Amino acid sequence: MRINPLKQQTGPIINGWLAIPSSYSAEIVGHQGFDAVTVDLQHGLIDFAAALTMLQALSSTPATPLVRVSHNEPAQIMRMLDAGAYGIICPMINTAGEAQRFVEACRYPPQGSRSFGPARALLYGGKDYPQLANQQVLTLAMIETRAGLANLDAILDVEGLDGVFIGPNDLSLTLTGQASAESQHPEMLQAIDRVLAQTRACHKLAGIFCTSGDAAALRVAQGFRFVTPANDVMQLTHAARHAVASARGDTLPARSGSGY
Repeated sequence: MRINPLKQQTGPIINGWLAIPSSYSAEIVGHQGFDAVTVDLQHGLIDFAAALTMLQALSSTPATPLVRVSHNEPAQIMRMLDAGAYGIICPMINTAGEAQRFVEACRYPPQGSRSFGPARALLYGGKDYPQLANQQVLTLAMIETRAGLANLDAILDVEGLDGVFIGPNDLSLTLTGQASAESQHPEMLQAIDRVLAQTRACHKLAGIFCTSGDAAALRVAQGFRFVTPANDVMQLTHAARHAVASARGDTLPARSGSGY
Protein backbone atom coordinates (compact mmCIF):
# COMPACT_ATOMS: atom_id res chain seq x y z
CA MET A 1 0.00 0.00 0.00
CA ARG A 2 1.06 3.57 -0.63
CA ILE A 3 2.30 4.88 2.71
CA ASN A 4 0.68 8.02 4.08
CA PRO A 5 3.68 10.30 4.73
CA LEU A 6 1.64 12.50 7.06
CA LYS A 7 1.47 9.63 9.55
CA GLN A 8 5.27 9.44 9.62
CA GLN A 9 6.17 13.12 9.38
CA THR A 10 7.70 14.61 12.51
CA GLY A 11 8.07 18.20 11.26
CA PRO A 12 5.27 20.63 10.43
CA ILE A 13 2.73 19.62 7.82
CA ILE A 14 1.82 22.45 5.44
CA ASN A 15 -1.65 21.84 4.10
CA GLY A 16 -3.25 23.40 1.03
CA TRP A 17 -7.00 24.01 0.98
CA LEU A 18 -9.35 23.91 -2.00
CA ALA A 19 -12.79 25.54 -2.09
CA ILE A 20 -12.96 26.07 -5.88
CA PRO A 21 -14.38 23.04 -7.75
CA SER A 22 -11.63 22.60 -10.34
CA SER A 23 -9.35 19.66 -11.04
CA TYR A 24 -6.97 22.00 -12.83
CA SER A 25 -6.54 24.29 -9.82
CA ALA A 26 -6.22 21.22 -7.59
CA GLU A 27 -3.39 19.95 -9.79
CA ILE A 28 -1.66 23.35 -9.70
CA VAL A 29 -1.90 23.61 -5.91
CA GLY A 30 -0.70 20.05 -5.47
CA HIS A 31 2.54 20.88 -7.29
CA GLN A 32 3.42 23.91 -5.14
CA GLY A 33 5.17 22.08 -2.31
CA PHE A 34 2.32 21.41 0.10
CA ASP A 35 2.64 18.24 2.17
CA ALA A 36 -1.12 17.72 1.90
CA VAL A 37 -4.04 19.34 0.09
CA THR A 38 -7.59 19.29 1.47
CA VAL A 39 -10.68 19.26 -0.73
CA ASP A 40 -13.38 21.15 1.19
CA LEU A 41 -16.91 19.75 0.92
CA GLN A 42 -18.24 21.81 3.82
CA HIS A 43 -17.85 25.48 2.96
CA GLY A 44 -16.50 25.34 -0.56
CA LEU A 45 -18.61 24.92 -3.72
CA ILE A 46 -17.50 21.34 -4.28
CA ASP A 47 -19.82 18.36 -4.73
CA PHE A 48 -18.85 14.69 -4.95
CA ALA A 49 -18.40 14.67 -8.74
CA ALA A 50 -16.02 17.62 -8.60
CA ALA A 51 -14.22 16.21 -5.55
CA LEU A 52 -13.55 12.97 -7.40
CA THR A 53 -11.83 14.74 -10.30
CA MET A 54 -9.85 16.86 -7.84
CA LEU A 55 -8.63 13.78 -5.96
CA GLN A 56 -7.63 12.26 -9.30
CA ALA A 57 -5.71 15.44 -10.15
CA LEU A 58 -3.97 15.45 -6.77
CA SER A 59 -2.85 11.88 -7.43
CA SER A 60 -0.43 13.23 -10.03
CA THR A 61 1.22 15.50 -7.44
CA PRO A 62 3.41 14.87 -4.37
CA ALA A 63 0.72 16.18 -2.01
CA THR A 64 -1.29 13.76 0.14
CA PRO A 65 -5.02 14.14 -0.67
CA LEU A 66 -7.36 14.93 2.23
CA VAL A 67 -11.06 15.80 2.37
CA ARG A 68 -13.06 17.88 4.80
CA VAL A 69 -16.52 16.37 4.82
CA SER A 70 -19.63 18.50 5.26
CA HIS A 71 -20.64 16.83 8.52
CA ASN A 72 -20.13 13.75 10.66
CA GLU A 73 -22.04 11.40 8.41
CA PRO A 74 -20.57 7.90 7.89
CA ALA A 75 -21.86 7.43 4.34
CA GLN A 76 -20.12 10.58 3.08
CA ILE A 77 -16.94 9.80 5.00
CA MET A 78 -16.77 6.27 3.58
CA ARG A 79 -17.53 7.49 0.07
CA MET A 80 -14.67 10.00 0.14
CA LEU A 81 -12.26 7.36 1.43
CA ASP A 82 -13.39 5.01 -1.33
CA ALA A 83 -12.73 7.86 -3.79
CA GLY A 84 -9.09 8.00 -2.68
CA ALA A 85 -8.88 10.47 0.21
CA TYR A 86 -6.01 9.53 2.51
CA GLY A 87 -7.41 11.45 5.43
CA ILE A 88 -10.63 13.03 6.65
CA ILE A 89 -11.13 16.30 8.52
CA CYS A 90 -14.51 16.20 10.26
CA PRO A 91 -16.19 19.43 11.41
CA MET A 92 -18.13 20.19 14.59
CA ILE A 93 -16.95 17.35 16.82
CA ASN A 94 -18.40 18.17 20.24
CA THR A 95 -18.22 14.94 22.23
CA ALA A 96 -16.18 11.77 22.55
CA GLY A 97 -19.15 9.85 21.14
CA GLU A 98 -19.14 11.99 18.00
CA ALA A 99 -15.39 11.53 17.67
CA GLN A 100 -15.81 7.79 18.06
CA ARG A 101 -18.49 7.72 15.36
CA PHE A 102 -16.20 9.64 13.06
CA VAL A 103 -13.21 7.37 13.63
CA GLU A 104 -15.27 4.21 13.23
CA ALA A 105 -16.44 5.39 9.81
CA CYS A 106 -12.78 5.66 8.77
CA ARG A 107 -11.72 2.19 9.95
CA TYR A 108 -12.58 -1.25 8.65
CA PRO A 109 -13.77 -3.85 11.20
CA PRO A 110 -12.84 -4.84 13.82
CA GLN A 111 -11.46 -1.34 14.59
CA GLY A 112 -14.42 0.40 13.02
CA SER A 113 -17.54 0.11 10.88
CA ARG A 114 -16.34 1.21 7.44
CA SER A 115 -18.14 -0.71 4.73
CA PHE A 116 -15.98 -2.62 2.25
CA GLY A 117 -15.79 -1.31 -1.32
CA PRO A 118 -12.56 0.69 -1.72
CA ALA A 119 -13.16 1.43 -5.44
CA ARG A 120 -10.67 4.13 -6.51
CA ALA A 121 -8.76 3.80 -3.22
CA LEU A 122 -7.35 0.54 -4.61
CA LEU A 123 -5.94 2.39 -7.62
CA TYR A 124 -4.33 5.12 -5.51
CA GLY A 125 -3.43 3.06 -2.45
CA GLY A 126 -2.51 -0.27 -3.97
CA LYS A 127 -3.92 -3.78 -4.01
CA ASP A 128 -3.24 -4.35 -0.32
CA TYR A 129 -5.14 -1.19 0.62
CA PRO A 130 -7.92 -3.07 2.47
CA GLN A 131 -5.42 -4.78 4.77
CA LEU A 132 -3.47 -1.62 5.68
CA ALA A 133 -5.89 1.29 5.30
CA ASN A 134 -6.71 1.42 9.03
CA GLN A 135 -3.09 2.32 9.76
CA GLN A 136 -2.69 4.85 6.93
CA VAL A 137 -5.90 6.94 6.86
CA LEU A 138 -5.52 10.18 8.85
CA THR A 139 -8.37 11.30 11.12
CA LEU A 140 -8.64 14.89 12.37
CA ALA A 141 -11.59 16.12 14.45
CA MET A 142 -12.42 19.82 14.28
CA ILE A 143 -12.76 21.69 17.58
CA GLU A 144 -15.04 24.67 16.95
CA THR A 145 -17.46 25.02 19.88
CA ARG A 146 -17.66 25.44 23.64
CA ALA A 147 -18.85 21.84 23.86
CA GLY A 148 -15.81 20.66 21.92
CA LEU A 149 -13.55 22.55 24.31
CA ALA A 150 -15.35 21.20 27.37
CA ASN A 151 -15.02 17.62 26.10
CA LEU A 152 -11.52 17.97 24.67
CA ASP A 153 -9.85 15.48 27.01
CA ALA A 154 -12.41 12.80 26.23
CA ILE A 155 -12.22 13.51 22.49
CA LEU A 156 -8.43 13.19 22.52
CA ASP A 157 -8.76 9.86 24.37
CA VAL A 158 -10.67 8.30 21.46
CA GLU A 159 -8.57 5.47 20.07
CA GLY A 160 -7.75 5.89 16.40
CA LEU A 161 -8.14 9.67 16.38
CA ASP A 162 -4.90 11.13 15.04
CA GLY A 163 -5.44 14.70 16.12
CA VAL A 164 -7.62 17.79 16.21
CA PHE A 165 -7.94 20.77 13.91
CA ILE A 166 -9.11 24.15 15.18
CA GLY A 167 -11.73 25.92 13.09
CA PRO A 168 -10.86 29.44 14.25
CA ASN A 169 -13.82 31.30 12.78
CA ASP A 170 -16.46 29.08 14.34
CA LEU A 171 -14.53 28.87 17.60
CA SER A 172 -14.20 32.65 17.70
CA LEU A 173 -17.89 33.04 16.86
CA THR A 174 -19.00 30.78 19.68
CA LEU A 175 -16.59 32.30 22.22
CA THR A 176 -16.72 36.00 21.34
CA GLY A 177 -19.75 36.51 19.08
CA GLN A 178 -17.56 37.43 16.10
CA ALA A 179 -16.05 35.16 13.46
CA SER A 180 -12.35 36.08 13.31
CA ALA A 181 -9.63 33.62 12.39
CA GLU A 182 -7.00 35.92 13.90
CA SER A 183 -8.98 37.02 16.95
CA GLN A 184 -6.93 38.45 19.81
CA HIS A 185 -9.79 38.12 22.28
CA PRO A 186 -8.38 36.74 25.57
CA GLU A 187 -10.87 33.86 25.69
CA MET A 188 -9.99 32.86 22.14
CA LEU A 189 -6.25 32.99 22.81
CA GLN A 190 -6.70 30.94 25.96
CA ALA A 191 -8.77 28.35 24.11
CA ILE A 192 -6.18 27.94 21.35
CA ASP A 193 -3.39 27.59 23.90
CA ARG A 194 -5.39 24.97 25.76
CA VAL A 195 -6.18 22.89 22.67
CA LEU A 196 -2.55 23.01 21.62
CA ALA A 197 -1.20 22.04 25.04
CA GLN A 198 -3.63 19.19 25.64
CA THR A 199 -3.23 17.78 22.13
CA ARG A 200 0.55 17.81 22.37
CA ALA A 201 0.40 16.21 25.81
CA CYS A 202 -1.54 13.34 24.22
CA HIS A 203 1.10 13.07 21.47
CA LYS A 204 -1.48 13.79 18.81
CA LEU A 205 -1.50 16.16 15.85
CA ALA A 206 -2.55 19.75 16.55
CA GLY A 207 -3.80 21.67 13.52
CA ILE A 208 -5.30 25.06 12.76
CA PHE A 209 -6.55 27.09 9.78
CA CYS A 210 -4.58 30.30 9.17
CA THR A 211 -5.18 33.35 7.01
CA SER A 212 -1.73 33.53 5.39
CA GLY A 213 1.69 31.95 5.18
CA ASP A 214 3.02 34.40 7.76
CA ALA A 215 0.21 33.52 10.15
CA ALA A 216 0.89 29.82 9.58
CA ALA A 217 4.59 30.31 10.38
CA LEU A 218 3.62 31.88 13.71
CA ARG A 219 1.41 28.90 14.50
CA VAL A 220 4.25 26.49 13.68
CA ALA A 221 6.51 28.45 16.01
CA GLN A 222 3.77 28.22 18.64
CA GLY A 223 3.82 24.43 18.37
CA PHE A 224 1.15 23.50 15.84
CA ARG A 225 2.20 20.68 13.53
CA PHE A 226 -0.56 20.92 10.90
CA VAL A 227 -1.19 24.37 9.43
CA THR A 228 -3.23 25.63 6.50
CA PRO A 229 -1.95 28.98 5.11
CA ALA A 230 -5.31 30.21 3.73
CA ASN A 231 -7.37 28.57 1.01
CA ASP A 232 -7.35 28.92 -2.75
CA VAL A 233 -10.03 31.63 -2.75
CA MET A 234 -8.13 33.79 -0.25
CA GLN A 235 -4.82 33.29 -2.08
CA LEU A 236 -6.35 34.08 -5.49
CA THR A 237 -8.04 37.19 -4.11
CA HIS A 238 -4.84 38.45 -2.51
CA ALA A 239 -2.73 37.76 -5.60
CA ALA A 240 -5.26 39.48 -7.89
CA ARG A 241 -5.49 42.56 -5.66
CA HIS A 242 -1.71 42.72 -5.44
CA ALA A 243 -1.41 42.58 -9.24
CA VAL A 244 -4.02 45.30 -9.77
CA ALA A 245 -2.50 47.56 -7.10
CA SER A 246 0.99 47.09 -8.53
CA ALA A 247 -0.19 47.83 -12.07
CA ARG A 248 -1.86 51.04 -10.91
CA GLY A 249 0.97 52.06 -8.64
CA ASP A 250 -1.38 51.98 -5.66
CA THR A 251 -0.70 50.94 -2.11
CA LEU A 252 -1.35 47.26 -1.63
CA PRO A 253 -4.76 46.79 0.00
CA ALA A 254 -4.94 44.93 3.28
CA ARG A 255 -5.41 41.18 3.06
CA SER A 256 -9.02 40.22 3.49
CA GLY A 257 -11.04 37.06 3.65
CA SER A 258 -12.07 34.70 6.39
CA GLY A 259 -10.42 31.44 7.27
CA TYR A 260 -12.64 28.42 7.46
